[in-house]
Amino acid sequence: MTNGFLRIASVAPEHKVGDVEFNVSKIIESMHSLEEKRVEIAVYPELCITGYTCGDLFHNATLLKAAQCGLDKIASASRELNVHVIVGLPVAKEDGCVVNCAAFVHGGEVEFIEKTFIPTYNEFYERRWFAPASDRNVRTFESHGVEIGIEICEDLWVPVPPSSMLAMSGAKVIFNLSASDDLIGKYSYLRSLIQQQSARCICAYAYASAGFGESSTDVVFLPKTIIAENGTILSENDKNDFLDNPMVVVDVDIAALDRDRFHTTTFVDCARCNGVDGGSYLSVNDCEDASAHAPEYRSVNPTPFVPATDGLIDSRCTEITTIQESGLARRLKAVGSNKIVVGISGGLDSTLALLVAVNTLRRIGGDVKDIIGVTMPGFGTTDRTYDNAIKLMRLLGVTIREIPIAKAVNQHFSDIGHDPAIHDVTYENSQARERTQILMDIANQTGAIVLGTGDLSELALGWATYNGDHMSMYGVNSGVPKTLVKYVVRWYASVFGRLADSSSEELKATLLDIIDTPISPELTPADENGNIKQKTEELVGPYELHDFFLYYMLRYGFSPGRVWILARKAFDGVYDERTIKHWMKTFYRRFFNQQFKRSCLPDGPKVGSVCLSPRGDWRMPSDASSRLWLSAVEAL
Repeated sequence: MTNGFLRIASVAPEHKVGDVEFNVSKIIESMHSLEEKRVEIAVYPELCITGYTCGDLFHNATLLKAAQCGLDKIASASRELNVHVIVGLPVAKEDGCVVNCAAFVHGGEVEFIEKTFIPTYNEFYERRWFAPASDRNVRTFESHGVEIGIEICEDLWVPVPPSSMLAMSGAKVIFNLSASDDLIGKYSYLRSLIQQQSARCICAYAYASAGFGESSTDVVFLPKTIIAENGTILSENDKNDFLDNPMVVVDVDIAALDRDRFHTTTFVDCARCNGVDGGSYLSVNDCEDASAHAPEYRSVNPTPFVPATDGLIDSRCTEITTIQESGLARRLKAVGSNKIVVGISGGLDSTLALLVAVNTLRRIGGDVKDIIGVTMPGFGTTDRTYDNAIKLMRLLGVTIREIPIAKAVNQHFSDIGHDPAIHDVTYENSQARERTQILMDIANQTGAIVLGTGDLSELALGWATYNGDHMSMYGVNSGVPKTLVKYVVRWYASVFGRLADSSSEELKATLLDIIDTPISPELTPADENGNIKQKTEELVGPYELHDFFLYYMLRYGFSPGRVWILARKAFDGVYDERTIKHWMKTFYRRFFNQQFKRSCLPDGPKVGSVCLSPRGDWRMPSDASSRLWLSAVEAL
């Protein structure tokens, strides 16, 4: 294991029923291939040494003896290899029965686990040949610094699989040797079982099932190699390519599993209720070698808040916006008014907030004219953002109000004795607070609530004016990071693009232009060409980097060193190491010293697994020191 990652494999090599010599040769051949890939543990199919469909031959002394000799050869081959393997074979016990076994082979040593549940229904006749395990079989093994557990095929399909007890006993990775025949719809059910068990047990789950080579007398076996981690399928073969000899290799994140287990306190509670302890946890010192190689057999999504596949865009965005709309609808019901005031800048965040507001009123049968969109051009407002703000409100049919703020802010500068030629924090924040004052007063005037537009990324960095745009009656974007805001607005554009009328096409074009506009608070004057001069990502850093840092710090509690390892892999070819380190330092510094803004955050819905609400997910003192984290970044 390196940096908390364990490299495992699921393998289904070519085999022949009853031909032990052939089967063993293929297993040993693949072991050498796994060694070249630096795989640490690999699982093979159930009864892979003999084949699963040997039938009454399982009670034949010749086959049983050959299987034991074959296992001895595999054990002998393992003496010179770092890889540990789990293979299946029939074993004749001294008490006169034959058992279906998994053999854990490591460095020439062999340890056995017997199959617990023996199916004898439908096409299965295993009880004819095999006896069930003689004990509860809750036994874990240590391999490459990680506790592992083993179960065999049917064990996964019962109401309380052995893997549940194995996980509660400390196993971080469960290996399943299987020989599952194929029927219509069975594969999707199996896949779901694996995902769900890996999630329920907060573990990695590696599954290997026998395929082409088994007897096709009455049923057909397609090769299946699947590895899941905490509810997510990390890798799987194409089972429809039945002539393939599949091998999937994955770096599973043991450190992430450990963190989720001690963070999910009910995991240990459940273990105690079942009479087992929770096992050992990974030492944090095992995850600190930032100079070591990144996980080679693991993809790292550079935008972890955003679905990795476009196939999920409709379902995921519908889910996100439904959460936002439901939260807003409940708040409107609570205050007894459908009137909403929202500041529209022509930027991403206010665009998403307005879209959510419009859809919410449509859902509850309200009138979108009760939404008062207020655009408040100031010293830095450009024609591009102003035009987009006006077009967006017009096309969505909300009430439009335009209130320039320059005159009021200049009066304020005069009142407090500030030189407007000095473009400092006073110059910028005075504009933000003037805009918030206007929105709040209009809300009082009309019996409305002010809808906040700030997003999760801005809250993490403190990129908001305290008691300015920081404040509202309800913040629908507070659980949505910037990378996800852009994703959802782009989805809205595609939704409108599917409609045929010209206004929808214009709305789509407007949304796409908003997405392409540089992110900016527009609090300092534009350049000589009227373009945005104050670009947020040039000042605080790229949001895709900050969202990445935020995700791994909050979701898994990873150290800067481990986040650094993942970031280098995720952004390879996009940002160099110096750039990543520079903005990582900015992230930790701002995250700590801006906590005071989050301590008095307005209400808003949690959308994903990461949230910064002081009433829900994140409780941190406003004066906590960032020294440990910044020192760790400096040491990279």
